[in-house]
Amino acid sequence: MPKKLQRRTSAPKTSTAAVAKRPSGESGGGGGFSFGKKRVTAKVLAEFTSQLAVLLNAGIPITKSLRILEGQMPQGGMKRIAAQLVEDVEGGTALSEAMAKHDMVFDALYTNMVRAGEAGGVQEEILNRLSGFLVTSEAIKSRVKGALAYPVAIMVVAILVLLLVFAFVIPKFKQVFATLGEGNLHWTTEFIMNLGDHLKVWWWIYLLGAVLILALHRMLMSKAEGYKSFMHRVALNVPLFGGLVHKSLVARFARTFGTLIQSGVPHLEALDILHASTNNVHMKNAVGDVQDSIREGAGFAVPMGESGIFDDIVVNMVDVGEQTGELDSMLTKIADRYEVEVDQTVDTTFKLIEPIMLVVMAVAVGFIVFALFMPLLTMMQQMSKR
Repeated sequence: MPKKLQRRTSAPKTSTAAVAKRPSGESGGGGGFSFGKKRVTAKVLAEFTSQLAVLLNAGIPITKSLRILEGQMPQGGMKRIAAQLVEDVEGGTALSEAMAKHDMVFDALYTNMVRAGEAGGVQEEILNRLSGFLVTSEAIKSRVKGALAYPVAIMVVAILVLLLVFAFVIPKFKQVFATLGEGNLHWTTEFIMNLGDHLKVWWWIYLLGAVLILALHRMLMSKAEGYKSFMHRVALNVPLFGGLVHKSLVARFARTFGTLIQSGVPHLEALDILHASTNNVHMKNAVGDVQDSIREGAGFAVPMGESGIFDDIVVNMVDVGEQTGELDSMLTKIADRYEVEVDQTVDTTFKLIEPIMLVVMAVAVGFIVFALFMPLLTMMQQMSKR
């Protein structure tokens, strides 16, 4: 089907309320999805989607394609879901409706795109786009997780080293220093000794406090909109990581919105899906402003520019795309550009973090070593004078 004709193809209207009621934690298209005691990962979902597209493109009926996939899958959540899809589709249910029953795996984005494919008769093409979208999203997440691995490992090692020093090394030195007299101890040594004694008695207070703070943070994030808005604003402005968070949000907005439009989902319905599946409060507000503007017959550019989330390049590219009827193409270009910038920002950010963490660790360990050996050096100086 020609590209222009695809844009005019409207998916059957999905209730905006139904999309909006979805809890944010039930979004399935991005990472891992709970299903009973098993877990359906984005990689498994992408493989399922890609294989289903290949089978449909080969002319195999949908029910037989699902049966083939269900038969070759290993035991797990996705196999059980595939079996239920076969049962529903054979009973006369549309594939999109059957998938909507498993919204922990097939989120609003996924089911609406499949529905658009059913309406336009291009189901295999839509599934190919979905597969590419899932693979791209997972690649970005894997890239960030991989970059985080080394700094996290350094932090864990540093904490373990410090714990071992305070638990085993400092008590031994304390026995030695007991013979020197309290007046002979350097202030750094007294500080380390007192800190070790304090942690030995009150370590559980700090552990309990950390757990309580984490629990309070999670509760406020889920129930207090003001706190959630503040934390999301902090995430967008925090040094080093703020740029990465911002670019990731814009890239996901452009990729998701562009994919939905290319699949024939109407603009307002696509924005409903984006609004429901976006976690960041400020991006959600920006999408809501764009929705209001479209409903009033205005364009995308003004509310996007006023949101503070989208920079001038994005706003102008969207404006040009809207005027020329190539909005989906422009959104794809924006997503490609920002995904490249996310990769570059990940490299730059974590290349800076690694030496910073190493320096902090070296300073902490160096301070402890200086504090422990300073009394010994003082004692040796006194003995040499005699």
